[in-house]
Amino acid sequence: MKALILNSGLGKRMGIYTKEQPKCMTEISPSVTIISKQLKQLVESGIKEVVITTGAFDSVLMEYCESLDLPIDISYVKNPKFQETNYIYSIYCAREALDDDIILMHGDLVIENEVLDNVVNSENSCMVVSRSLPLPEKDFKATIKDGKVNKVGVDLFNKSVAAQPLYKLKKEDWKKWLEKIVEFCEKGVTDVYAENALNELDGACNIFPLDIGKALCEEVDNPDDLLVATLKVRQLSIRTVYLVFSADILHEGHIELIKKAKKLGRVIIGVLSDEVVATYKRFPLVPIEERRAIFESISGVYKVVDQETLSYKDNLLKYRPDIVVHGDDWKEGFQKPIRDEVVTILASYGGRLVEYPYSNRERYKVIEERTRRELSLPDFRRARLKKILEMKGFATALEAHSGITGLIVEQTKIFSNGGVKQFDAMWVSSLCDSTAKGKPDIELVDMTSRYRTIDDIMEVTTKPIIFDGDTGGLTEHFVYTVRSLERMGVSMIIIEDKTGLKKNSLFGTEVEQTQAPIDEFCAKIKAGKEAQKTSDFMICARIESLILEKGLDDALKRAFAFVRAGADAIMIHSRKKDPTEIFEFLKAFREKDSITPIVLVPTSFNTVYEDEFKERGANIVIYANQLTRTGFPAMKDAAETILRNSRAKECDDKCMSIKEIINLIPGE
Repeated sequence: MKALILNSGLGKRMGIYTKEQPKCMTEISPSVTIISKQLKQLVESGIKEVVITTGAFDSVLMEYCESLDLPIDISYVKNPKFQETNYIYSIYCAREALDDDIILMHGDLVIENEVLDNVVNSENSCMVVSRSLPLPEKDFKATIKDGKVNKVGVDLFNKSVAAQPLYKLKKEDWKKWLEKIVEFCEKGVTDVYAENALNELDGACNIFPLDIGKALCEEVDNPDDLLVATLKVRQLSIRTVYLVFSADILHEGHIELIKKAKKLGRVIIGVLSDEVVATYKRFPLVPIEERRAIFESISGVYKVVDQETLSYKDNLLKYRPDIVVHGDDWKEGFQKPIRDEVVTILASYGGRLVEYPYSNRERYKVIEERTRRELSLPDFRRARLKKILEMKGFATALEAHSGITGLIVEQTKIFSNGGVKQFDAMWVSSLCDSTAKGKPDIELVDMTSRYRTIDDIMEVTTKPIIFDGDTGGLTEHFVYTVRSLERMGVSMIIIEDKTGLKKNSLFGTEVEQTQAPIDEFCAKIKAGKEAQKTSDFMICARIESLILEKGLDDALKRAFAFVRAGADAIMIHSRKKDPTEIFEFLKAFREKDSITPIVLVPTSFNTVYEDEFKERGANIVIYANQLTRTGFPAMKDAAETILRNSRAKECDDKCMSIKEIINLIPGE
C-alpha cells in the first residue's frame, strides 16, 4: 500500500504563510507542520512508501521532507502545470507510480491519528465523511447511494454529508478512478477536481463512507482554518487515554495496545492490585510495585496509577479520561458488566470507549502457560499462602484429594456484579484422602501415600496447599514430615493437639479422645519450626478444647502457649452448629493477639458468611470435605440408576460430559 499526498497547489488564500513555502509546511504546533504530522502518522500506520506531488517551492518541500529523516520511502512528482491545473493533473503526472492500494489525501489535511488508522485499516475502499457535522459551504460533500459514496463535490447540498479528501482505495477501485482521471486529462480537462472524474463512474468504484463523527479531519485553506486546526491539535495533545493492565509478564500484545493508545492522547495506565489479579486471574508472578515500575519505564506513558478493583468507576471519576482503551474481549463474559459501567460513566461526562481486536496469538498462550508452570514450582507455591494473607488478610481453601479435584479447586470461578471469586488454596485432608482410598480415618494411610496425593495435585495445579497433618505423629517423625512438605512446596501443615489413636473431631466426646499436654505439644511445634529451612512454610496448631468441651479458657491458654512456641497460625475447632463459642474465642484471642492468623473449618457452624468471619478476626476458612461429601453420593446414585434400569440412558442427565471433564485437564 502506498500513500499519495497532493501538494501542487499554490495556497494563495493562506497569504503570508505561503509566500516562501508550500502550504503543507505551515506549523500547526511548535516544530510540527501539516506535512510532518501526516508523514509521521503514515509511518506509525505501517505505510512504507509515499508519493508527494509538488508544484511551487518543490525543492524547499523536498529538502524539508528529507530533513525529517523518517523511515519511509518518499518519491516526488512535480506537476509542471501547477499554476493552471487542478490536482487532477497532479495525479495524472504521478500515475505510473500508483499501481497499488492507495491512501489518497490532500496535503493541507490536519488529521487525528485514530482517523488515519481507521482509514488505513479499512477492509474496503472508503472516504472520510461525517454525519455529525453541518454541511460546509465551500468544502466537499458526498452523496450516499446503496451504502456507497456515489458523488463528491462542493455543490452537493441535497441529501449529502460532510466529507473530506481522505480515501483508502483498493487497487481494483483505484484503477477505475485513475483510468477516468487519465481520460479527463488527455482530453485537456485539467482544471477540475479529480472527483469530477469519480462522479462519472456513478458509484462503480465501491467506495464506502467512513463516518468519523466529530473527530479531527479538516482542510486548512486560510488563516482562520489554521487557527481552528491549531486549537484542535492543542486539545488533542492534552487529551487523556486510560488503560488497565494486570500484566506481570509484558508481551508484544500489551506494547501494541499502549502504542495505539499513545496515538489517541496522553496515556494513563491503571495497574490492578495484586489482590484483584489473584482474585480474578491467578496469583501475580510479579508484585504490583515492580509491575508499576515496568509501566513507568515505557516511553510515552504519561502517568501510572493503582486500580484497587476490577471496576473502573473510582479511577474514571477521579481522572476523567477522555478515552478508555480496551481489547474487544470484554463484550461478553464476566467482564461485560464492567464494560457496561465504563460506557455509562464515560457517557456521563462526554468520554468514549475505543476497543481494539483482542490479541489471542498462540505465543501469548505459551507465555501464560510458562508463567503457570513457574507458579507451580515449590519455591513459588510454598510462599504464596503467606503472601495472600499479607495481601488481603483473608483466604479460602477447598479440599482436594486427587488431581481432578485439585483442578476443580484450581479452575472453579463464579462471576457476579463485575467481579470474580475463586478459592485461594487447597486443603489436603486426611479424612478425604483416606476415604478416597477406602480406608478409615485413623492415620492408617501412611505419609508416603499421602505425599503421592500431594504430587498428583501439584502436578496439575498452582494454588498453595494446606496439609492436614492429624496429630503430627511422634515429634521425631514430625520433623521429617515438615522437611518433606516444605521441600515439596506445601504452604502449611495443621496439626491437632491430641494424642493416641486418631478419632475424627466431629465425634467429640462420643469416643475417647485424649488431648496432649501443652508442654508436649509446644515441644513438637518448636521442633518443627527448627527443622524447616525457609520462612515461607507455616505450622498451624489446631486446638481441640471446644470439641472436647474443656471450655474457652483452656482453648485460649493453649492458643497463646502454642504461639509462644512458634506456631504460625491457630486453628480453633467446634462441632456445634451455633457459632457462639467460635465468636467468643475470636474476640478474646484478638484482644491480646491481633497478628497471628486464625484458621476456621466451619463444617458444623456453616451458616456464617465469610465476611462475618473476616470481620471478627478470622484469616483462613477451610471447606474441608464438601467435594468428597457431594461426589460420592452422586456416584452411588449413578450406580443405583444403572442397576435399576439395566442400562445407562437414565444416567445421562446426571453426568458431566466427557468433553467438559477433558477441558478441565490441562494439555501439554
